[in-house]
Amino acid sequence: MKSSENPIAAILAEYPVLVLDGAMATELERHGCDLDDPLWSARVLLEQPEKIRRVHEEYFRAGADCAITASYQATVEGFAAKEIGEEQALELIRNTVKLAAEARDQVWAEVQREGRPKPIVAGSVGPYGAFLADGSEYIGHYGVDDQRLTDFHRPRVQALIEAGADILACETIPSLQEALVLAELLKNEFPEAFAWMSFSLQDGGRISEGTSLKECARALEGYEEIAAIGVNCAPASFATEAIKQLAAYTDKPLLIYPNSGETYEASTKTWHAGESRSCSDFAQSARAWHEAGARLIGGCCRTTPEQIAQVSALWRS
Repeated sequence: MKSSENPIAAILAEYPVLVLDGAMATELERHGCDLDDPLWSARVLLEQPEKIRRVHEEYFRAGADCAITASYQATVEGFAAKEIGEEQALELIRNTVKLAAEARDQVWAEVQREGRPKPIVAGSVGPYGAFLADGSEYIGHYGVDDQRLTDFHRPRVQALIEAGADILACETIPSLQEALVLAELLKNEFPEAFAWMSFSLQDGGRISEGTSLKECARALEGYEEIAAIGVNCAPASFATEAIKQLAAYTDKPLLIYPNSGETYEASTKTWHAGESRSCSDFAQSARAWHEAGARLIGGCCRTTPEQIAQVSALWRS
């Protein structure tokens, strides 16, 4: 039994839904940032970190109960390709937690009220494929062994925990192999930490590499470290079915934060074939996800603070 408190369980014990934030990259672009770089939003950590804090503030003011840090693409190896040493890289990763926590504390001092929990900070742990920057997070067949994945993830996981992240967000995970590597890393080396595990999808019943959601749910059920399980960065059209699939095979809280409704083409890094959901459409979808069993709900790529505000309004007085 862990001695530390599970922050997701604590919030869900008092509230019907934990409202997640939305896209970071889209909002940074709206603030004038250029993300055309293998580091993606992590590039802004080097150049304009105050804009990351500003985006976090916007989501907290919109009603988000959780900020996901700008560390999805921030890794020691990724920064090394930019000739940034390990110590500086780790400090940049830790700073993602600091920026989110400062934004949370600033907004909470302004809007603290009954009917809403004090927001938490989730340290983003993007997949190995995000470091490769070739769309592999939507395929998952890396061709590397467990040790390689463990060694890759360990430094960032440790940095985020040391910086005070309330929970880790293992997100856009395309393979069961990588999910189990992360679960084992937490169990064996960071036993007091909690994380959620969120998969990218091939369709409503399978994660990107083709493994069924049923198998994924069952494989992670015994890990106390995994506080919630779900899907993200997937078309909203897959979302409800995916939640129904997971609900049948796990007792863990379910989470979902899909894309806006458009489809991402990993090979060209472009969005197409679909229409971005309006705030009211996104809120209506959120109701359906909740009815299917989701307890943590937010948005991923190309979603906005306005959409998160609509989601928050559904479950906050």
